[in-house]
Amino acid sequence: MNIKIHPHARVRMQERGATKQEVIATVQQGEQFRAKFGRTGFRMNFPIPAKKGYRTKQLEVYGLEENNKFTVISIIVKYF
Repeated sequence: MNIKIHPHARVRMQERGATKQEVIATVQQGEQFRAKFGRTGFRMNFPIPAKKGYRTKQLEVYGLEENNKFTVISIIVKYF
């Protein structure tokens, strides 16, 4: 599947500490779930070196699939 990252999502990636590689891996290998407004979400955990007491970074990637192309429209990052 071809993955495109919308400019809005790129800004959120920078603000929230996600890399392009993590976003692509989340879409390709993460847990898929339904999201609001007919969108699709993907969720994946990444181990990280202890950062302020956190060991896991979780990405939630939201977007739309059309014509075998997935457009990432937003990203949420959680640390725990």
